Amino acid sequence: MTLLPVTDGPAVVACNTCRFSAEARDDAQGVRGGARMVEALRAVQASDDAYARVAVQEMPCLFACQDFCTVHLRGAGKVGYVLGRFSPGEDAARAILEYARLYAESEMGQVPFKQWPAGVKGHFITRTPPQGFVVE
Repeated sequence: MTLLPVTDGPAVVACNTCRFSAEARDDAQGVRGGARMVEALRAVQASDDAYARVAVQEMPCLFACQDFCTVHLRGAGKVGYVLGRFSPGEDAARAILEYARLYAESEMGQVPFKQWPAGVKGHFITRTPPQGFVVE
């Protein structure tokens, strides 16, 4: 394993080796769901300047294999979140990036539930404390 330095701001880190779905590892073209999710996130980000502040990063295996198409949302000094069970594509990517935009604008990573895009509701797996802190 090698650690690759990336920007330290708000980011969506997508697992590029995630399963396509609970039933299938790859899509009809033989591509992993995680790779498709990375493609969709990058395409949506490139199409809308509102998402420019959030980096789209990728890495192999976030160890959430049962929760296919998994992403980790993180930012310096903010609570992080792991979300999964997405169908890789534009709708999921837009919902993830919209939540990430609100997350980036928040003080500690907490976005009021009433502001959550419908596409992320029911997809949260865990929240993680920022380095050096726990949630009170």
